[in-house]
Amino acid sequence: MRPLRDAQLGAFTFFASALPHDVCGSNGLPLTPNSIKILGRFQLLKTITHPRLCQYVDITRGKHERLVVVAEHYESSLNDFQKLGATVLQIAYETLEGLEFMNKHGMVHRALNAQNVLMDGKGRVKLAKFGLYHMTDHGADVDFPIGYPSYLAPEVIAQGPAHHSDTSQGDNPLPSGPKTDVWSLGVLLFELCTVSSLTQPSRALMIDRSLTCLCFFPLGCIDDIVTVLAEEHGFTITLDSFGLPPPTPADLLADPVFEGVSCLYTLYQQPVGLFSSSLRCAHLELPEDIGQLCKDDDEDYLGERSIDEVYHLWCLAGGDLEKELTNKEIIQSKPPVCTLPKLKDVSGECHLLTESPNELSCTVNLPLIIRERDTEYQLIRIILFDRLLKAYPYKKNHVWKEARVDIPPLVRGLAWAALLGVEGDIQAKYDAIDKDTSIPTDRQIEVDIPRCHQYDELLSSPQGHRKFRRVLKAWVVSHPELVYWQGLDSLCAPFLWLNFNNEALAYACMSAFIPKYLYNFFLKDNSHVIQEYLTVFSQMIAFHDPELSNHLNEIGFIPDLYAIPWFLTMFTHVFPLHKIFHLWDTLLLGNSSFPFCIGVAILQQLRDRLLANGFNECILLFSDLPEIDIERCVRESISLFCWTPKSATYRQHAQPPKAQADRSASCFGKTATHYSSDYQDMPKTDLSREPLALRDLKAEVSPRISAEDLIDLCELSAGGQTKKSKAGKPKILAVDIRSIEDFGRGHISGSVNIPYSTAFSADGELAQCPATGTLQSFRGRVIVVIGHSMKSAFATHLVKVNYPRVATLDGGINKMKHTGLLTVPSPQI
Repeated sequence: MRPLRDAQLGAFTFFASALPHDVCGSNGLPLTPNSIKILGRFQLLKTITHPRLCQYVDITRGKHERLVVVAEHYESSLNDFQKLGATVLQIAYETLEGLEFMNKHGMVHRALNAQNVLMDGKGRVKLAKFGLYHMTDHGADVDFPIGYPSYLAPEVIAQGPAHHSDTSQGDNPLPSGPKTDVWSLGVLLFELCTVSSLTQPSRALMIDRSLTCLCFFPLGCIDDIVTVLAEEHGFTITLDSFGLPPPTPADLLADPVFEGVSCLYTLYQQPVGLFSSSLRCAHLELPEDIGQLCKDDDEDYLGERSIDEVYHLWCLAGGDLEKELTNKEIIQSKPPVCTLPKLKDVSGECHLLTESPNELSCTVNLPLIIRERDTEYQLIRIILFDRLLKAYPYKKNHVWKEARVDIPPLVRGLAWAALLGVEGDIQAKYDAIDKDTSIPTDRQIEVDIPRCHQYDELLSSPQGHRKFRRVLKAWVVSHPELVYWQGLDSLCAPFLWLNFNNEALAYACMSAFIPKYLYNFFLKDNSHVIQEYLTVFSQMIAFHDPELSNHLNEIGFIPDLYAIPWFLTMFTHVFPLHKIFHLWDTLLLGNSSFPFCIGVAILQQLRDRLLANGFNECILLFSDLPEIDIERCVRESISLFCWTPKSATYRQHAQPPKAQADRSASCFGKTATHYSSDYQDMPKTDLSREPLALRDLKAEVSPRISAEDLIDLCELSAGGQTKKSKAGKPKILAVDIRSIEDFGRGHISGSVNIPYSTAFSADGELAQCPATGTLQSFRGRVIVVIGHSMKSAFATHLVKVNYPRVATLDGGINKMKHTGLLTVPSPQI
């Protein structure tokens, strides 16, 4: 969107037609309210940007089908054109420019009058309310006519009012075409000429030229008016051009009458999009010395921000559309929204920052929901992300870095695309997909969409349903090796909501998301993929919360009964969109194992209730999932993620290694650098984890970790010595369960020897000895069990006595024999 500059934010309101409450549609569901239909169609208008059109910003839905539309607004209109030094010819040309651009997007104005042709501070035309006809389905969704009788073309008046679009009648009038706007413009120009203070010869010329625009008027309609006008001003008007076919705005722009005007204007070109085949600005750099960029304290930095950003900040600052209209005491077309509390007090430096200023460091530590409502903080974050995204993909690492802090809601769609690595000409790829030919999946998609997040006004609108169908069908058609499973619609919902006016980007994000987090989940036979995933999840529960794991296993409440919808839809089936946005802001920073941590965090929020209940009560609990604190869930998920060794979540059915794994960005700060990339992406060596049959995997309660993970976590040096952490203890404890003799022949430095044969008493408790005392002192840290082979009975015993973070070494001590890291005790003298 273009900068606010000298524009204002204006609002106008109207009511949609009410529908009967006792009537259902052909699908048996209640009829979609007309206000919802209008809201859906409106979204396209936000993408229509042209110098001659007032930019649409937002629409809100109130009580009793009331709609309030926010758009770019100017105080001056066509009635003030003489004060601004504009000429009739200029106004005609600029208005036609706007109309022609609308026609290219399949729209007509239909509501032209002097009050809807606004003029900016430079006397340039800005057409207002140009989308009213489009958003109301050519007037079918409202009870008032679109347009003003004095300016409507005769054929429009002859058609009569439109019928409501929800009826089954087929006699709706044909939509108006571009030529109806030419009539309205001709009447406007005719009026301007009759009241103009120009000299008589010039006025005669202007009238003659304006009549060119009216060349399709029936002579009988205006013959008397033209005669009276000519006699009053003492000149003759020839009507030779009358009777020609009615022209369109494009035809009139090419008319010789505008030859002297058109050369003064530069042909408008749509700005290059973020995702396209056009060359991007690789030279963009973030300034190092902020002070050099903000020397002028009087500069209107807010005016340089885009209209949608200013409106977003106004809302954060307490702006209320209906309240603004109420304060005016009447509901009028375009009351200016001038109240921008707090924004004018923001210093110029804030608009040029690359990092958050020191005085806002406290805000960063506040809960996310508060930060998202802090006007000044959001302004700074929006400016920063705007710069970084304009330099994407060259500033991809910076986007990752700032996304770890938070993502401004206003730019979330583009930020997610950057985090998912979406690049290239996505529109061309999307356009090349056949989304029209019928396929067997169509029926299931039609059934699922009306049940997917239909509490949301945007997704429940007819436009939302159409876009849903197109994006889902595009994904199915472009992935012939996969199939449509129920839940794919829920996965699509967040991307479609954030990119409602960019189906190509919604499709591209969805196509990048699924291979990373749901690789092969949508195979026709996905049972082996799902079962492996759920087994690893069970091991993660046991690893982080053995007490809860033991209880759930005892009552038979296994993940198969509740977790499949969680992971198949990445939680979009169980949480509303506003929670998914916050959850996925963090999910997209993690690798494919992060969803396991989210699942464990959800269980831990329900921990007390789960431990206190049996199987039936747990089933009922999950049939209607209680309220989950998403911010707490995210916070605890990160902690769980950082405590989980990379290889512990290894899955042989995960996405294969990429050609060049992107390990440039750590997910959650320095403490999580070790976990920033997928284990599957790491180069495979003799120390890596080996694939395991599903049957064998299910037999193990604790996860396995690789020898390379053990070496890394133990921080073993080349000489086999263990590096000490700052706290004086190694990060993990290696427990060698071999016999004393085998332990003496070579072991990992720092490990303790607890022979399995003597480790447990008859009642299953750990036998008391110095080594078990060391084990107990490490309770809560990662404990890795090492034996000759991969017998996990010792680890299973530890889990049963509620030892958390227990893992086993994949391949046992044999994996370590050729590393040179084993220690042999010195002989006693």
